[in-house]
Amino acid sequence: MGRVRVFLAVSLDGFVAGSDDDLSWLPTEGEPGPGALTLDAFLKDIGAMLMGRRTYDVVAGFDAPWMYGDVPILVPTHRPLEPAQPTVRAVEGSIGALLDQALAVAGDRDVYLDGGQLVQQALAADRVDEMVLTMVPVVLGGGVPLFGPLAEPRRFRFGPPATYGGMVQLTATRTRP
Repeated sequence: MGRVRVFLAVSLDGFVAGSDDDLSWLPTEGEPGPGALTLDAFLKDIGAMLMGRRTYDVVAGFDAPWMYGDVPILVPTHRPLEPAQPTVRAVEGSIGALLDQALAVAGDRDVYLDGGQLVQQALAADRVDEMVLTMVPVVLGGGVPLFGPLAEPRRFRFGPPATYGGMVQLTATRTRP
């Protein structure tokens, strides 16, 4: 069975988007250094994606080619969803049920979990196996936080850091007793 993985850029103060879902602070250029993981390389291991509705609405509104190829994308929502691609579909349920459904769709490949609220819920449910976080050297002071309250700490082990342009990429793998 695959893993549940996060692949996000994050500000130094822990935000994945600024106020009003602003992403203008994200660099648009930068060469990956040795050991850095690009989105294209990350997607090669992904069999399905669970993407938050807010994140989906922002990404679907980009004036750019669809960056996820033919990866099946499950979007938890109670509102009508007009898929930008045929690979996108609406789903409902608890975070555990949503992750189980995404893992079933992914088969033996991994699930890409994207969206601040979904990541927080999955961390609270102790369902995140790995986080690849690219730290952008900016302090936003507010926006969509990556982390939220937890009943108890979640321990991770860092792999070797890598550079990506002027950023630092960290891979944190969940350690369980």
